[in-house]
Amino acid sequence: MVARVPETARIPSALLPMRARVAHRRQGPDDVATLSLCPVDGRLAPFRPGQFNMLYAFGVGEIAISISGDPGNADSLLHTIRDVGAVSHALCQLQPGDMLGLRGPFGKPWPVDAQAGRDLLIVAGGLGLAPLRPAILQALAMPERFRSIILVVGARSPTDLLYPEQLRDWAGEPALALSVTVDRATPGWSGMVGVVTTRLARALDRCDPANVSALVCGPEVMMRHCCLALEDMGVPPDAQWISMERNMKCATGSCGHCQFGADFVCRDGPVFRWDRVAARLRIRGI
Repeated sequence: MVARVPETARIPSALLPMRARVAHRRQGPDDVATLSLCPVDGRLAPFRPGQFNMLYAFGVGEIAISISGDPGNADSLLHTIRDVGAVSHALCQLQPGDMLGLRGPFGKPWPVDAQAGRDLLIVAGGLGLAPLRPAILQALAMPERFRSIILVVGARSPTDLLYPEQLRDWAGEPALALSVTVDRATPGWSGMVGVVTTRLARALDRCDPANVSALVCGPEVMMRHCCLALEDMGVPPDAQWISMERNMKCATGSCGHCQFGADFVCRDGPVFRWDRVAARLRIRGI
């Protein structure tokens, strides 16, 4: 006789991965790969810019990865992954046709829709361009809703820039004011050199800072300095948002690994309004 599993013992659907297949793989900088995923069972759930999925490499483990695709395309999911650990290494080695597990989408999104009528500033540092890419695509799909759309992108070197072909396309986009800078130039680089904070004043030279909404993503030190610089320029703290993807394990606020003061990053973030978390980011150990 087979024992029946009590209803209370069943795995919640949010914790049960679906199977997905790698449809395409694109190699970026040396340690970065972008995977396009299609579901094997059922359909993909729609996502909003700034949300993330949990990706499971069979036999290795599971990690949280931002969704980097177009929110207007429900046929596939794009994830840009840096090879920095056992799970991310296994995911970066996947090839078209390989399988993985997928849960999501999870998390609070970028509030792009709510910024209608304002100057939308998007600041990306390094891999931070990946979580911001859906927000950029969403804004460019309805540019008439904003006074202006400004994108500032920074990387360590020209070879570390994500999506170089798309950056070239965006440079010719009339609705977008694009500024790309690198920390260190290499032979052949004719663009700007310097950290992203050095480009902010020039990017906003035609804007009223009080009417600017900023979406910022990158290393935490970069986000902190950017938001403080924007405050000094007059951009309201409650009109700035950052994305914090740290220590997320379960994606449902159950395990406690990503607790950040009174919040859980996976449940209450990863997108947070700057004035809500600014004080905590100054405290060591949180």
